[in-house]
Amino acid sequence: MDPAKPTELPERPKEVEEPKEPKGPSKRELKKLEKKQKKENAPKPPKTDSKPKEPKPAKEPAAPRDPDAIFKVGFLSDVYQERPLSEKIPKIRTRFPPEPNGFLHIGHSKAIAVNFGFARHHGGECILRFDDTNPEGEEERYYEAIRDIVSWLGFTPVRETCASDNFAQLYELGEDLIRRDGAYVCHCTKAEIKAQRGEGADGERGKERFACSHRSRPVEASLAEFRAMRDGKYKAGEAALRMKQNIEDPNPQMWDLFAWRIMDGDKQHHRTGGEWKIYPTYDFAHCLCDSIEGISHSLCTTEFELSRVSYEWLCDKLEVYRPMQREYGRLNITGTVLSKRKIIQLVKEGHVRDWDDPRLYTLIALRRRGVPPGAILAFVNDVGVTKAVTNVQVSKFEQIVRQYLENTVPRLMVVLEPLKVVIDDLPDGHEELLEVPFSKDPAFGSHQLPFTKTVYIERSDFREVDSPDYFRLAPGKTVGLLKVPFPITATSFEKDPASGAVTCVHAKYEKPADSAAPKKPKTFIHWVGESSAQNSPIRAEIRAFNPLFKSQDPSAHPAGFLADINPDSERIYPNAFLESGFLDISRSGPWPKEGGAEAADSSKNPHSIRFQGMRVGYFAIDRESTTDHVVLNQIVTLKDTQGKN
Repeated sequence: MDPAKPTELPERPKEVEEPKEPKGPSKRELKKLEKKQKKENAPKPPKTDSKPKEPKPAKEPAAPRDPDAIFKVGFLSDVYQERPLSEKIPKIRTRFPPEPNGFLHIGHSKAIAVNFGFARHHGGECILRFDDTNPEGEEERYYEAIRDIVSWLGFTPVRETCASDNFAQLYELGEDLIRRDGAYVCHCTKAEIKAQRGEGADGERGKERFACSHRSRPVEASLAEFRAMRDGKYKAGEAALRMKQNIEDPNPQMWDLFAWRIMDGDKQHHRTGGEWKIYPTYDFAHCLCDSIEGISHSLCTTEFELSRVSYEWLCDKLEVYRPMQREYGRLNITGTVLSKRKIIQLVKEGHVRDWDDPRLYTLIALRRRGVPPGAILAFVNDVGVTKAVTNVQVSKFEQIVRQYLENTVPRLMVVLEPLKVVIDDLPDGHEELLEVPFSKDPAFGSHQLPFTKTVYIERSDFREVDSPDYFRLAPGKTVGLLKVPFPITATSFEKDPASGAVTCVHAKYEKPADSAAPKKPKTFIHWVGESSAQNSPIRAEIRAFNPLFKSQDPSAHPAGFLADINPDSERIYPNAFLESGFLDISRSGPWPKEGGAEAADSSKNPHSIRFQGMRVGYFAIDRESTTDHVVLNQIVTLKDTQGKN
């Protein structure tokens, strides 16, 4: 048949209308098609100049981030370039100045890392200075807790000072400021001072500002009144020393700030007792303590950026050495609260155990939970230091912790909700000691794990009724036990008649005959063997944590932050089982091997005993744990569950 002609149809009666045939390709189009097919089917000559493709190199693991990166580039590098080492600045000296009236939180870790790290990177020194200018709420336990946390994070101050060490010198500087016509004693009420600063009785702002009527009193009169304040002539609110700045300046930090004030009640200072009736304010004491201590770089958060003007004004007015203040963005964690007032409320009302409850983001709480200090510093380094405030989700923090722990802690098997499995075809008393490494890294060593006739698996790893998409243990189904040579197959199970819960699973050991190939399970599950000789299993109470609050901003809840509390923020597994390798890592902690307070006796730092529970999460010993009653906290899960939610 001629391919150029369409197929002919048989003749039809004329009265029947013939259907129209689809129009076929033209002769020209058919020739083009034949030419194209010949070209495609023709054998292709081998390429003589081509090179065989090389296999792509395996992807290298990401290099660990330089722990000093934040000081080498960016904001902190620019700060150093403004005032580098020179004849005038022979040594970099910074300070970390917490107020000892509460426990430090995750945001403070950035301030600690910045101030101590900046000084260390440039071969300088950092002072731990307690800003104890307000006796209200200052207690010895806070001094101790702050010292402890700084040490735990791996930093050692060159010395420890207190603002109260300088009270006598600060008082003399107060008198000097009056003589220089830079301060005056004011007797105005709070309402009068607000009015002077342009605030109406109804709280409306933007009204015209005006000077205090006491501003123009003679220097000698202010000196006499300041001494009367010191000697206890006035009560709180009846007199205060104010700086004579510039009430017309648009910056509120120049609106005649308080320099010294009288405190309410008879509250004595933690260190100076009843020696002083008056106390310097932060705005007066901070810059002058920096000056007295020869601080080269006063690094603080941007909430004090407006204060830089008054900081410099006071040093210049008194003609004393002026440190350089620069401000960086503070670090916030979303989905929690860091306010002392709110945490106190959570503690007092019993929503959490104490300030160190592992669901909080105080640093003592994170330590108790088991978060390593190195992971916290890695987190600070990862978010970086800029002028912008850093708001980080909890999931980001936990991901950094997870990455840090992955290669630095040993691995064990932990069963949260044990279900008994009896391998019927193993003889009674069967015990096979398996040599199991603690990690992929051989340097971690290994331990012996007893495989016996009776083992315990996770209750969630067994189903009474099988399904095609389920690959763990079920009647007739085979699974592998991690590190065990051969798999097991479930044969039957027993149930509690009252509750209907499965109490025991019976299985057979799939050890093949010499000539048979072993069964290959589709999945492996973790387990713990029963062996009195090996002290296995070890019973424990495990506390697993979810976010304490339901939203990313608990404080924005219309009914208050307490209404946002997550009722499922903690789940306790009272009868969990651990493998006997737990005793080995308890004796050889801390994990990871870090310096600072972590390197001390692990019996005094139980949180430093950390490990990965295979398929479950990362864990650390809680401070309530005893020899007879092991208590563990879940540090983080193995995978990010919060970010997905």
